[in-house]
Amino acid sequence: MMDLLNNLQAWHWAVLGISLLILEILAPGVFFMWMGMAAGIVALLTWLISDISWQVQVLAFAGLSIITVIIGRKWLNPQPADSEEPTLNRRGEQYIGRIFTLDQPIINGEGKIRVDDTTWKIRGHDCDPGTRVRVTGVDGVVLRVNCETSNDQPTTQ
Repeated sequence: MMDLLNNLQAWHWAVLGISLLILEILAPGVFFMWMGMAAGIVALLTWLISDISWQVQVLAFAGLSIITVIIGRKWLNPQPADSEEPTLNRRGEQYIGRIFTLDQPIINGEGKIRVDDTTWKIRGHDCDPGTRVRVTGVDGVVLRVNCETSNDQPTTQ
């Protein structure tokens, strides 16, 4: 083993780099690619400067692996992409601002409302059936509503 370490050459690092790139193809995620690039850089350094000790080569590989992984992650995930449908998977938030008519009363601040084909729990001021309510927010799976008065002005909570 010590003979191999003492005789590390550029082609050893090149083979390691290519092996890591092949492993990247077979494994999910983007991790081994950066280590393969680090091995390629060490191969280039070892080819340019032939008298680098194996300890320096291994330390260079370790350091470059860390640096390439950090740079790669920042490059691939700079900011989450803005979506045309930001509430697509947050169904309750899609109802904010919509007005519905109560089928059942809101009693003690809680009730239920039918929205399309789903029944939602709601919280708001007590209101009678037939009252129009506006969805003002979402608390988990509970819609917050304000009762609308006859002149279409929402009441305050």
